[in-house]
Amino acid sequence: MPVFEPVGEKEVTRAIADSFLRQFHEYADSDVIIVGAGPSGLMAGRELSNAGVKVLIVERNNYLGGGFWIGGYLMNKITVRGPAEKVLDELDVPYEKAVPGLFVADGPHACSKLIAAACDAGVKFANMTTLDDVVLREGGRVAGVVVNWTPIKALPREITCVDPVALESLLVVDATGHDAEVLSRLAERKMINLPGHGAMWIEQSEDALVEHTGVAHPGLIVTGMAVTTLYGLPRMGPTFGAMLLSGKKAAEICLEELK
Repeated sequence: MPVFEPVGEKEVTRAIADSFLRQFHEYADSDVIIVGAGPSGLMAGRELSNAGVKVLIVERNNYLGGGFWIGGYLMNKITVRGPAEKVLDELDVPYEKAVPGLFVADGPHACSKLIAAACDAGVKFANMTTLDDVVLREGGRVAGVVVNWTPIKALPREITCVDPVALESLLVVDATGHDAEVLSRLAERKMINLPGHGAMWIEQSEDALVEHTGVAHPGLIVTGMAVTTLYGLPRMGPTFGAMLLSGKKAAEICLEELK
């Protein structure tokens, strides 16, 4: 039986606090902040970090992956339509053909592989962190995000005077799904129009989503299901190829903008 090193509670606490605060201090200024750690956000983060970009992903939940974990109807299988199975090949995720052009994989396996790939690339995360607002600069350019701890939202209104903090970045990516949380902050200020997503139409939605992935406002790139909310596109349900390819395209656009 191994004999563990004589390390006590205070050392464990200090190790966690010191490491977290060093990282938070460093990433108060990032190249790209991605809001939302679903498949499109994770994919964009992985691609950017592999290109040497300093990336922080902000996620309101205590887990990463969004709907990628659980697939459709709590049946933890995910589907992708060709050619998106090539991304599963990149991530070394096993899958099987359901019908010609449609592939199915285990959600937890695909999601964990994508999370690991993002972490291996160098992406850092701020979990349980909710978007409060955006940082704006001259001309209305988005230059960062204002965040708070997610549990603050659960406090009674009369005692929720807990000021948020701001994180600066050269670019922000809205990967918050149907809620389009970053875009919503601009819509509240009448800076953009946000019509909301349409009804489900899988054969139309995925191509349209990838096509419309791009710059939504100076300093802000939109990816994943937030694209459908911005442009009134149909939704596609539990097939995730467009999420993965949209994330890749968002990363390419970020790299162009950073030049």
